[in-house]
Amino acid sequence: MNTKQLNTKENQSKKSSYTKPFLKWAGGKGQLLETFQHFYPKELEKNITHYYEPFVGGGAVFFYVAHKYNIKSAFLYDVNEELILTYSVVQKDANELIEQLEKYQKKYEKLNEEERAKFFYDIRKQFNQELPSFNFKRYSGKWVSRAAQIIFLNKTCFNGLFRFNSKGEFNTPKGSYKNPKILDVDTILKTSDLLSIAEIKRADFKQVEMDMKPNSFVYYDPPYRPLSKTSSFTAYSKLPFTDAEQIELAALFNRLNKKDIQQMLSNSDPKNTDPSDNFFDELYANFHITRVPAKRMINSNSTKRSAINEIIVTNYITK
Repeated sequence: MNTKQLNTKENQSKKSSYTKPFLKWAGGKGQLLETFQHFYPKELEKNITHYYEPFVGGGAVFFYVAHKYNIKSAFLYDVNEELILTYSVVQKDANELIEQLEKYQKKYEKLNEEERAKFFYDIRKQFNQELPSFNFKRYSGKWVSRAAQIIFLNKTCFNGLFRFNSKGEFNTPKGSYKNPKILDVDTILKTSDLLSIAEIKRADFKQVEMDMKPNSFVYYDPPYRPLSKTSSFTAYSKLPFTDAEQIELAALFNRLNKKDIQQMLSNSDPKNTDPSDNFFDELYANFHITRVPAKRMINSNSTKRSAINEIIVTNYITK
């Protein structure tokens, strides 16, 4: 096992030219993109032409890789049907989506705080009421309207938490943003352009193996393993992601390694709270493990968003 500690100092003033995610996403990798540059496989610069991301989430890594490297195709997956719906709409109907978001933006700006709260909860109620009868399998104009609702709720809810209960209902309360940017035309259009090379699927990580092509790079960003019993925020969808799934994911990592597929995975480091917890060190003992500092932004108390270590696992020697 090759395990090391990496000390990095992010340049906060440096502006990235990549397309930022169009959704706020708890656990998003925007803050680690500069660090990740040291971990991508060398072959990504020349030989790798296909990109896979089984837990696409906010898509920060995909947008960066698609912008910087000459990949010909991408395969983006997630089990969250609302998320996949929104990606599909941005890919197929960006202009119509922009029109609907513009209406939300203009109306929201005219409301006072009390009126904004009512508007937010009315949209959230309508969104949840339509869930049981909504057809997620067949693309239609209704997808555009639902995607606009998702983006509106995401931009105006508390802390940008894309959170669902066990019934699949969006349950995050309203946030207190004074001037939320509900419509970001430039980001949506650039995102739509980058997504033109992507195949977007509602599927779990096992689908990757069935779709795999040679000369590929896979980046895994699974729901993070909770650092403690009281910090188990994994409700990005109604489906849990337990240690059993983490072990199953590691088995996939091993199988694709035998097929010479370049792979990179990130996760929380259990040693932050328990130095004797070797869960990932044992699970990925045959690969390269690096610990990097990252600031968790999910805690509602800003004073508790301190830097902690996360792990990066690769099946190749990094730069």
